[in-house]
Amino acid sequence: MAQRYVRIKTNQGKTHYGILQISREVEILDAPPWLGGQATDLKLEPESYQLLSPTLPSKILAVGKNYPAHAAEMGTAVPKEPLLFLKPPTTVTGPGQPIYYPQQSTQVEYEGELALVIGSKTKNCTQEEARSKIWGYTIANDVTARDLQKKDPQWTRAKGFDSFCPLGPWIVRELNAGAKLQTFINDEKTPRQSALISEMVFSPEVLVAYISQIMTLLPGDIILTGTPSGVGPIEIGDRLRIEIEGIGDIENPVLLASNTLPSQTQA
Repeated sequence: MAQRYVRIKTNQGKTHYGILQISREVEILDAPPWLGGQATDLKLEPESYQLLSPTLPSKILAVGKNYPAHAAEMGTAVPKEPLLFLKPPTTVTGPGQPIYYPQQSTQVEYEGELALVIGSKTKNCTQEEARSKIWGYTIANDVTARDLQKKDPQWTRAKGFDSFCPLGPWIVRELNAGAKLQTFINDEKTPRQSALISEMVFSPEVLVAYISQIMTLLPGDIILTGTPSGVGPIEIGDRLRIEIEGIGDIENPVLLASNTLPSQTQA
């Protein structure tokens, strides 16, 4: 099994980065692993911590219509260049944490995606250099208020609600190019989405190089690589599970958002 890098919160409220063992014990690091964090003598038992999102990025770059079948189901052609948009860092939430269904929307949809984790400051890199800039891989859900996406001329509102980017459950350093991505709702045995990540139009290296010509990527930043076909609605009370071979799965329940709470996500 590939080494799994996590970010956790202890029962005392302290946050650490660490390495998850098969026993679910966590070996604590003294810094984020992409910044050279080293193992300490501290180890935590499974009942003494909670998994958080494995990184808190300064920004989340997302790519639209990067799978031909998804572009087709949206009624559009595959873009000639990567179609980029931003999700705010406040959309990030961790494994097991709720996706909050906003009261402004009546059509919220899942979008299972492979997420790239940037390991070092990156600007104007080539595709060959981009390979070394990708520190690891995790799973994301680019939750989208589809009715608002169709209504607005740009996607900030539709993509930007708190909790609209579940991320995790951990990061792995290597991933097979033929890994399968699947999305499930509740206890369904048949996936709503199922595709190989090799079906992407623009590869991870192309995306990192392309984005780095526009803006500086910082350690811990996230790139969402696009969703395959099969996107669809979620309902309050659903449980969403996204799996990627070689990483694992992330599951999140769907709850109704309350406009009276100042913060509803736990990244």
